[in-house]
Amino acid sequence: MSLSQTTHQSQKTRLAPPKKYGVFLLNDHYTPMDFVVEVLQDVFRLPEGKAVNVMLEVHHHGKGLCGVYTRDIAETKQQQVMRLAEEAGHPLMCTIEEASL
Repeated sequence: MSLSQTTHQSQKTRLAPPKKYGVFLLNDHYTPMDFVVEVLQDVFRLPEGKAVNVMLEVHHHGKGLCGVYTRDIAETKQQQVMRLAEEAGHPLMCTIEEASL
């Protein structure tokens, strides 16, 4: 096998990096802001200042990006948010969208 054939084969077997997905919180006019900040700190491990900024983005623009992850992690984060909101009796919604990088 020639070097060019080996190089061509290794290029064919390269895998594309996994797609990334953004996790977003949606504004609902009912969920308390402090609860949203707690969720952002607990689930997404954001420092308090960043969590407040994301919460304000959700509040003022209707939607805020919490983080970008592979699909499995994004779905897990979404489920964690939805479980915490349900347990606390809040209608907070969380969505995932394919990231356009």
